[in-house]
Amino acid sequence: MSIQPRGNVHLRCTYCGYREPYIRPLVKCPECGETIIEVEYDWQALKESNWQEMIRSRPFGLWRYRELLPLHDHNNIVTMGEGGTPLLHARRLGMMLGLKNLYIKDERQGPTGSFKDRQASVAVSVLKELGIEEMVVASTGNVAIAYSAYCARAGIKLWAFVTSLVPGDKMREMALYGTEVIKVTGTYDETKAVAARFAKSRDIYVDRGIKSIAAVESMTTLAYEIAEQLADEYGLANRGCDTPWCTPDWYVQGVSGGMGPIGVSKGFKELMNMGMVSKMPALACVQSAGCAPMVHAFEAGQSVATPVTVPQTLIATLATGDPGRAYQLLWDCIQDHGGYFQAATDEEAFAATRVLARMEGLSVEPATAVTFAGLFKMVRKGVFKPDDIVVVNCSGHTFPVEKQVLGEEWERRVDASKAGGQISLPEEGLLSALDHIDTAVRKIVVIEDTPDAARLIARILQARGGYQVHTATDGRAGIVMVRELKPDLVITDLMMPEVDGFQVIETIKADEELAGIPVIVLTAKELTPRERDRLSGQIATLLQKGSAMDEELLQSIVDSLD
Repeated sequence: MSIQPRGNVHLRCTYCGYREPYIRPLVKCPECGETIIEVEYDWQALKESNWQEMIRSRPFGLWRYRELLPLHDHNNIVTMGEGGTPLLHARRLGMMLGLKNLYIKDERQGPTGSFKDRQASVAVSVLKELGIEEMVVASTGNVAIAYSAYCARAGIKLWAFVTSLVPGDKMREMALYGTEVIKVTGTYDETKAVAARFAKSRDIYVDRGIKSIAAVESMTTLAYEIAEQLADEYGLANRGCDTPWCTPDWYVQGVSGGMGPIGVSKGFKELMNMGMVSKMPALACVQSAGCAPMVHAFEAGQSVATPVTVPQTLIATLATGDPGRAYQLLWDCIQDHGGYFQAATDEEAFAATRVLARMEGLSVEPATAVTFAGLFKMVRKGVFKPDDIVVVNCSGHTFPVEKQVLGEEWERRVDASKAGGQISLPEEGLLSALDHIDTAVRKIVVIEDTPDAARLIARILQARGGYQVHTATDGRAGIVMVRELKPDLVITDLMMPEVDGFQVIETIKADEELAGIPVIVLTAKELTPRERDRLSGQIATLLQKGSAMDEELLQSIVDSLD
């Protein structure tokens, strides 16, 4: 099939920088053999064409940004309305975490329920343009479902090789679209190898995941949408922006092979080249603790990840043991623009699923739950500043089959009581903690430097038992209030300017008239052994924001807020 090249658009090797005009995708660089190739667009021409104004009349979706996608003829677009997903301000969850500007990019709302619809739309459109009529894909579930739908729409026969951990409901959905489904007993990396051998034996095109330019380019549209949505959300003057669109301070995503954040990072770089934004976001990448080669390498300060040969996670979507060059690209990006890698366990993901559903009304797939579990841990480590704009990719909605992915065994293994050898402090939910305090408690002082969070805690308490709740927004005022009111209970944050929670507690305990007042600490900070020692014997309960919120607390939040 004859394809006409698109103006001054090139392919560039991500390793040696080799460039050539973009006519059709390259399998590898002809100079160095690198397999991750990216597209370079004509930034100057787009600037001169007033691209921002040109796209205004188009629907808010993935193909709104078609000039920045690797398709020559737009008549070959295969679409079902993917992209254009909402950016939700997570106010309640943000209050509990101390993040004023926490946003969720709700990718559950794609045609097949995950952000892989973006990848399928662009990849299948390119295949249609190339005249390919049959293809092979290896998947842990969501990719194969998305490709099944889009291949059916394009009239392309699909062979899907999936790991044995993929739920039966997902496999049946693939088959419903007419896909040939092959279940492989083995890891995802082994499944990819089997799929590649099958494709070679039959001379069929095989999807190459992150090594496919269409797949990576599709993820850039997340950056375009986020930047445009944030500009509408904040107004440029409020953020001190001198560019048409805005960049978040952090982009957070659960990663397996790393394609998502690599594409998002590329998208923001392209917007900078066009003068649409003025900075890059820091990337926060979360992996399942049972398969976290990128996290291990990051913590060791290494730019190359050691593969995990036997993943120990039930969350198959995140079980890529060998990230290869993808991790090196993410490492380089984080070295240049900031970022972090964090692991979270299956058990922590289960707890995060409940938190997100009950606080924000979002039921999510396990891979997204891992992302939020990692977010909670990074908050406690102080990775984010309270005023940072943090955007989290909510990658998919597969709640109906979650029990088949996780199994009942996962729930039985949840154990939040292990202290890991640290000094023992009671850690539980706020309302459960109240049950251990004398029933005569009626008057409570809440010391919290974030006014919205203070109001939230007060409303929870008032809804629970009609307590008399008084709030102070800094430690100094809190001490004055405690001395004047002599409350039955004090609830205090730890991290406050000038007089912090530690000083508040020590001042109360040093005063004979106040020393008997029980204190509950509510904090997003992950305590060091020294800090735990400082609190030991001084407080009734320690509640970590975002992780130790029990069912009773969450239900009270839901019941008490408008």
